[in-house]
Amino acid sequence: MSTEPVCLACGTQYARPRADCPVCEDERQFVPPGGQRWTDLAAMRAGGEHRARVEEQGPGIVGVGSAPKFAIGQRALLVRAGSGNFLWDCAAYLDDEVIAKVTELGGITGIAISHPHYYTTMVEWAHAFDVPIHLHEDDRQWIGRPDPAIRLWSGTTLDITGDLRLINLGVHFAGGTVLHWPGGEGGRGALLSGDIVQVVADRTHVGFMYSYPNLIPERPSVVRRAAELLEPYAFEAIYSAWWNAIVRTNGHEVVQRSAKRYLAYVQETL
Repeated sequence: MSTEPVCLACGTQYARPRADCPVCEDERQFVPPGGQRWTDLAAMRAGGEHRARVEEQGPGIVGVGSAPKFAIGQRALLVRAGSGNFLWDCAAYLDDEVIAKVTELGGITGIAISHPHYYTTMVEWAHAFDVPIHLHEDDRQWIGRPDPAIRLWSGTTLDITGDLRLINLGVHFAGGTVLHWPGGEGGRGALLSGDIVQVVADRTHVGFMYSYPNLIPERPSVVRRAAELLEPYAFEAIYSAWWNAIVRTNGHEVVQRSAKRYLAYVQETL
C-alpha cells in the first residue's frame, strides 16, 4: 500500500515526507489555520471513511471521485471518446473500489490534468492503470512526485488522441489547460475545463480567477488571450471541476460573453 505523504488540505502526494506543502503555501491556495497536516493513501484506505463515487455527468462523461469528499474535493471525469476512455483531471482518493469501477467502465488509456491543484495522487492512478500522464511543462515545478509516467508537453495545443485536444490557456497557472472533445454532446462538442474556466452558480456565465479561495482576479491580458484561443472551437457544454458544475447549452457563447463581461469590469469600461 502507498505510504507516500499526502497533504490533507490540497491532496498533493509527495515522493517523501516533508514539513511544508508548496502547493498550499502558494498564494493561489492556503495553509489551513491549524497548520499543515498529512496522511497517506494506506491510512485512508484502512480508515474506511471514503467510498467510491462514480456518476454520469453527461453524454459519454462519467464523474469519478469519493464520498465524503477529500482535500479540495474535485472529481475527475472519464471521457468515453471513440479513441478510448480518457481521464481528465484527478481525484485525490484512490482505492481498490475506485479502480474496480473504472475498470468495469473499460479502464483508461491516459490522463491529463488541468493544473497543479489537481495533480494530487496522479502517479498512483497512472500506476494502477499503466497509462501516461500529460502535463504542461510550464507547471513542472509543482510536480510533487516525479515519475516516468509523466509526459511534459509544450506550446499551445496537444492532440493526445485523434479526437481529444489539450489547449493551454494559461489561466490560473501558466500551464493551465482545458480539454476539447469535438465528439462530445452528440457531436456539438464539450469543453472540460477544471477551474481554468470555472462554471459558476449562474450557469449563463463562467469565471476566470488567479486564486479562487483568496479571490485574486486573473490578469486581463490572460483572460483576453484565453477567449481568443477558444473562439475557433465549437462546444455546447462546459464541464468544470465539481459535481454537476456544468453549462449544458451554448458553452461557446457563454465563454465569450463571460470574458467580455470580465474585461469590462476589471477595466472599468461599463
